[in-house]
Amino acid sequence: MKLIEPTMEYDQQIQAFRREYMEDGGSMDGSSSLRKFDKTQDWLDQIEAFTTQYIYVREEDDTVVGVIQIRRCFNEFLEKYAGHIGYCVRPSERRKGYAIQMLSRILPECKRLGIYDVLVCCLADNEASRRTILNNGGVYESKVFEPRSQSWIERYWIHLAQ
Repeated sequence: MKLIEPTMEYDQQIQAFRREYMEDGGSMDGSSSLRKFDKTQDWLDQIEAFTTQYIYVREEDDTVVGVIQIRRCFNEFLEKYAGHIGYCVRPSERRKGYAIQMLSRILPECKRLGIYDVLVCCLADNEASRRTILNNGGVYESKVFEPRSQSWIERYWIHLAQ
């Protein structure tokens, strides 16, 4: 497995990932609104300005199995409900440990960017995401209600040594 910054080299794989998510109806967290872009280049242009974005690629078959991002700047919504990191795993590739691996591999990049206290959030009923965060050292802080989606969000901190 490799964690790489997305490029047009992965255009077909990125769009296949997007199509599968669109068919599944998932939220595609951590994808910087990939859902909105039917052209990969438009998505790449958008993410360059706001996030540090990666795709998680299985090397044996060059398949994009997940996406993960570091949000370098917060607005009010991100600070309260989303945190520094967002991620998702392709529906057909879930329950294989990829989310845990992605989060583990992105934490050194957070340190490189000077983010030592990393906020990671998940829906309160998302047991898989909770386990991913806890397996990477997440410490529960609180639960908050997000009014737009009418959902409860759990907030966790991962503290990285300086």
